[in-house]
Amino acid sequence: MTDPRPNGPRFARLSDDACARIHEASLQILERTGARLESPAAVELLRDAGARVDGADHVRIPRDLVAWALSVVPREVTLYDQRGGRPLRLAGNVAYFGPGSDCLNIIDHRTGERRKPVLRDVEEGIALCDSLANIDFVMSMFLPSDVDNRIADRHQAEVMLTRTTKPIVLVTYETSGLVDVLEMAEAATGGADALREKPFLACYINVTRGLLQNAESLDKLLLLAGRGLPSLWIPVTSGATTGPVTTAGNLALNNAGVLVGIVLSQLRREGAPVIVPGFGGDALDLRTIVDPYSAPDHRGTVPALAHWYGLPMFSLAGATDTKVPDQQAAAEAALTILVDALSGGHLVHDSGYLESGLTGSLAQLTICDEIIAWVRRALAPVPVDDEALALDLVDRLGVDGSFIDSEHTLDHYRERWYPALFERYSYEGWRSRGGKTLLERAAARVDELLAAHRPPTVDPVAARAIRAVVERAEATSGL
Repeated sequence: MTDPRPNGPRFARLSDDACARIHEASLQILERTGARLESPAAVELLRDAGARVDGADHVRIPRDLVAWALSVVPREVTLYDQRGGRPLRLAGNVAYFGPGSDCLNIIDHRTGERRKPVLRDVEEGIALCDSLANIDFVMSMFLPSDVDNRIADRHQAEVMLTRTTKPIVLVTYETSGLVDVLEMAEAATGGADALREKPFLACYINVTRGLLQNAESLDKLLLLAGRGLPSLWIPVTSGATTGPVTTAGNLALNNAGVLVGIVLSQLRREGAPVIVPGFGGDALDLRTIVDPYSAPDHRGTVPALAHWYGLPMFSLAGATDTKVPDQQAAAEAALTILVDALSGGHLVHDSGYLESGLTGSLAQLTICDEIIAWVRRALAPVPVDDEALALDLVDRLGVDGSFIDSEHTLDHYRERWYPALFERYSYEGWRSRGGKTLLERAAARVDELLAAHRPPTVDPVAARAIRAVVERAEATSGL
């Protein structure tokens, strides 16, 4: 894994004063408007802590309770690989990149066909993620159509637990699925204590909206908090439909929902790790009624707010709204990856997404890996020491000297960045190598990496325990 985010200036689109105003607005929303929580357990936690409850589920949360929760929630979360090493420390200005989950379609890199994915596509996607140097964590990528969709999350988890050692961001459809996947993860790592001590997975909880929080999401949050495991608490508020169309109004409303999750997690278990959104504030394109993944309006705002709180975040970049891996796809992937790297987006997902999150592409993911490598090198600090300045060499070779055959060049030329996909040959050299486009080169690279990939060795006892959970889910689902 390359340097995720070298030291340097951080892009913050919101000033500290702007973040403070958004926070104050969120507090007023929680006190005046409140939120509807469709979980009796969550409501009771808040009632017992002094929140006002109207009816069965309408909760208004006082600001002092929010202040307490923000004072005890952890300021960083560390995810490890599945062997307990290579930590991803979610704090400061780092940006780690990964794919997304559950795309309903795939652009087959071998045929160019848009089709429904199958479990084999999930397997190949995870193998590719395992092979790409700049993909730091994995998600399931595709929703397989050849398994029962009620238990597809167990199949996806089995693939991620057996075909890569990288950290996992998982999505489960119901709380029962999360219970099963945690059982599988404990089997892989040696038990609940070992998983809590060095967590290699975090659950992405996609909440209905800022002020309307569904029972499944709340139950998952309380389950994870109770076990001391990290949760990604991600309410979604869409401008002009479920929230104000203005970026600031949208952020304030959605952030109120984020604060609800922080309060609940800390009431359930003080010090429970929570990862907050690093994306949001977006709105539907009111011309097309499509949710744009790559719009510029809100870029850099939510990471600035998360940094203002000093909290770990889950961000979004590397996605595109176009339908195929084309020039727009490369441009939007590059622009969003650059902004999130500059913003220090911590855990950045959705590289390889097309069609506003409906379709995924292994070739596009491979292009994103190249873009991430370029961005990381462009943001890396430049050594300025005696060896790098090479004054003695300049003086020795003089004004007419050639540096091509010097020992200094031989020692340092590999420090320059050399692309794996981007084209640098002469025109004749490019033609002699087949004259392939970036997409064609990326598709070929996918096949090369898949052919060379060797899954990690999995303890046979753990593998059987993981498979047993999947088989139990199949049996209880009626298959």
